[in-house]
Amino acid sequence: MIAGSICRSCALSNALPATPATQFHRLPSPFGLKRGGELHQAAMAFESWGQLNDARDNAILIVTGMSPSAHAASHTHDPSPGWWEPMIGIGKALDTARDFVICVNSLGSCKGSTGAASAHPADGEPYRLRFPALSIEDIADATASVAAGLGITRLKLVIGPSMGGMTALAMALRHPALVPNIALMSCAARSSPFAIALRSLQRQIVRADPGWDNGNYASAMDVASGMGLARKLGVATYRSPQEWRERFGREKAAVDVPPSSDPFASEFAIETYLDAHARRWAGGFDPNCYLYLSRAMDWFDLSEYGGTIEAACRQMRIANALVIGVTTDILFPVEQQEEIADCLRAAGTNVDYQPLPSIQGHDAFLVDIPRFAPVMQRFLARIG
Repeated sequence: MIAGSICRSCALSNALPATPATQFHRLPSPFGLKRGGELHQAAMAFESWGQLNDARDNAILIVTGMSPSAHAASHTHDPSPGWWEPMIGIGKALDTARDFVICVNSLGSCKGSTGAASAHPADGEPYRLRFPALSIEDIADATASVAAGLGITRLKLVIGPSMGGMTALAMALRHPALVPNIALMSCAARSSPFAIALRSLQRQIVRADPGWDNGNYASAMDVASGMGLARKLGVATYRSPQEWRERFGREKAAVDVPPSSDPFASEFAIETYLDAHARRWAGGFDPNCYLYLSRAMDWFDLSEYGGTIEAACRQMRIANALVIGVTTDILFPVEQQEEIADCLRAAGTNVDYQPLPSIQGHDAFLVDIPRFAPVMQRFLARIG
């Protein structure tokens, strides 16, 4: 580690606390952003498992989707299960007896890294809408800074699921020497019109909640209604119509719905399932951070770098790529993964493209471990 760049606890004021396993990397100050503006005294939250070897060439870095924290797996400092628990650990697909695994919480998040919910260094009050415009490229640059802070100049592999796949591609483009190998899951080189339309509606729902108050709410719970509805809409697209049909069909709620004066109260099992997700999400993620990250995904477009996605891929130095799509993903359709694979292959990358037939849609990388883990293990064995 570079002395002074990492601390176990930093004076951050985020909406949600980091876990006891979280470490922090202080970004260079000022930290300039792609669309203008800069951050001062900003920090990135990360967790790690395993040991970095003397050559510093066994590091696997995970960049997350929009909502996860850096707590991807249980840790000696925090035994609670992580969001990718079945994938990380001794003898698992990401074997921590062999590799040093790092998971970085995205810049702009509310789960440790500096975002709109963090304290502005000028006055100690939350940034709120004073936070500058955030891009995927900014997240990539901040994540690369974490690797530099650990003294890593060349990662063994960068793994990016969902929004993290966009971040991984941006890292490979902007920091090519750092990213020789990449594993992308259910992502896109640019957002589709459908995904942009969906996220636009979700943002409008959040901002229409009176509790949002032009971003000046006192607590995330003030925006519970808007955030809950946005989450319900999102979850409906994270899984596939096939899974909803097999899992719920037209069955009524498992328990009797109490009498209500609302003639449109939830009655079907699928409705109560989405209601439960909304309740868990409300207050669990900062609304302004959600808005910033959502918009960053809309803006990302690899074709900005040279006119085409293939031209952008030619600026990278990726030797080997694993590109995984899911045939039932309606949010990031498998055609988008095929496009990335084709463009990387045309740029000279050795590409392993895997369209997996999971019925669990966009969320398959989180839950269909029996399909994802063997593919990852074979790829890691191939790249050594």
